[in-house]
Amino acid sequence: MAKQQGIGLALVAFALYIVGGVSTFGGLALIGLMRGKDLFGWGEASSIGMLFLAVGLCLSIMGVLFMRLFRNRGLV
Repeated sequence: MAKQQGIGLALVAFALYIVGGVSTFGGLALIGLMRGKDLFGWGEASSIGMLFLAVGLCLSIMGVLFMRLFRNRGLV
């Protein structure tokens, strides 16, 4: 039972890592390519890009830490 739960948690951690990476590079693209343009009425694209960059880095770091934690605890 614990092995099944560990694999599920590892998949969630890997998904966090992937979503964080996509968000990070999407944020970089918004900062670099759409500077000074409005993004769907949400605000300037570079400021939204900075938000995506920061959140993406946090999610990637959290995903890596969770993967290491689950591996070291023997859940995967």
